[in-house]
Amino acid sequence: MEKRVLGRTGREASVVGLGTWQLGADWGDVAEADAFAVLDTALESGVTFFDTADVYGDGRSEQLIGRFLKNRPDADVFVATKMGRRAEQRPENYRLDNFRAWNDRSRANLGVDTLDLVQLHCPPSDVYSSDAVFDALDTLVAEKRTAAYAVSVETCAEALAAIARPGVASVQIILNPFRLKPLEEVLPAAREAGVGIIARVPLASGLLTGKYTEDTVFAADDHRNYNRHGEAFDQGETFSGIDYGTGLAAAAEFSGLAPEGATPAATALRWIIQQPGVSTVIPGARSVEQVRANASAAALAPLPDATLDAVRELYDRRIRAEVHHRW
Repeated sequence: MEKRVLGRTGREASVVGLGTWQLGADWGDVAEADAFAVLDTALESGVTFFDTADVYGDGRSEQLIGRFLKNRPDADVFVATKMGRRAEQRPENYRLDNFRAWNDRSRANLGVDTLDLVQLHCPPSDVYSSDAVFDALDTLVAEKRTAAYAVSVETCAEALAAIARPGVASVQIILNPFRLKPLEEVLPAAREAGVGIIARVPLASGLLTGKYTEDTVFAADDHRNYNRHGEAFDQGETFSGIDYGTGLAAAAEFSGLAPEGATPAATALRWIIQQPGVSTVIPGARSVEQVRANASAAALAPLPDATLDAVRELYDRRIRAEVHHRW
């Protein structure tokens, strides 16, 4: 699989990575054996970038990855984790003593002395203007607790503020055919600064697979059930912030743009991969079949200009007015 340098980390990551929120069992139950099968299949499919967080299953996702990699010492996997959501979301909680404590827990969960990359996990907007926060992150690097640091953001404004910080290695942001705003300023700014882009929520929480209907039932503990209006965390993390009905209609149209022999999901991932400035895209997976299907997107031929134009037209007509101003 193609690899690209992930911004200022200087390390390479597969263009299709693996998001492991699901392995924390925050999208419904995932058995341990199934989680290990997902990780193993990802590695076999050429995936070398795993993205996790300390709050995914309250550390379960990190622990599973740590145990998996302990048993695969030959695996050259870049693991990015996140911190910050274990505390009340107030800017004053983003300080060095908390960073060290959160970092210690993640290192123990993952079984490493030094994290490959730690990302602030969608912190309050005021955090981005705090020199003390970034000084503290520099300290973590100096103490060899992490090799590099980055941020995961909700809005384009937060992304631009992070890119302006010289120590930020990468920015993780929602990007998919239903979330085009980052293409306007964020990706060009990141390319100019040498900052990597990790694209998350690439399938709009599954909408872009084209498999959901009005009758689809999501489990009670699945955020696609309980967070549709931002009840638990930022609404943009669920269906990219789009009304479910709007998303279904748009997804039906998007499915018609898939090249012959390609699924809508692989088409969406291919669209992301070929956006200038994207380092890696991190779809999640609950089964080995989903892992293989996601990885296959890297081998698809680039989408033609006509398809790219059709994606833009669909977004402008059905989605832009609903979400563009918010993120």
